[in-house]
Amino acid sequence: MSHKITIEHSFESGHRLPHLGGKCVNLHGHSWSVAVTVSAAELSPEVTVVEFGALKVGVRRWIDEHLDHATMLGVRDRLIAPLVADGNRVFRFGAERPADGAEKFGYGLPWPTVEAVAVLLGRVAESALAELARADGARIERVLVRETRLNTAVYEPPVTR
Repeated sequence: MSHKITIEHSFESGHRLPHLGGKCVNLHGHSWSVAVTVSAAELSPEVTVVEFGALKVGVRRWIDEHLDHATMLGVRDRLIAPLVADGNRVFRFGAERPADGAEKFGYGLPWPTVEAVAVLLGRVAESALAELARADGARIERVLVRETRLNTAVYEPPVTR
């Protein structure tokens, strides 16, 4: 038997993908949404997988502070310097030397594709979950990120034992 809970959040953010060619080389924005599913084989003594509110606070706070109404760019993107100089918030993907603790979650993800955003938010959710009381073995099972009504990516972290 498995127990699962899912939290959801939405945010507005711009990005561009100059390495892909096509129309996504242009800076553009999306109304993103994320759904994070946590699973556990058995419930905790409090009869939960993890308390919804605490997990929501951790994941939502991080997104609101670092991605909402910000621009997500690859660390090599030449638009970073002028945007930052003009006072815009920029989250850099793929930073080997993160400017802050938040950028560590984007390590090894050179560009903000929807797939990379799903991995990023999976790492954020794993970090938030690690800080909370939860059922034994509770883990992030699935992260679904939607960048448009029609485009989604799913990240399922590997099971570690």
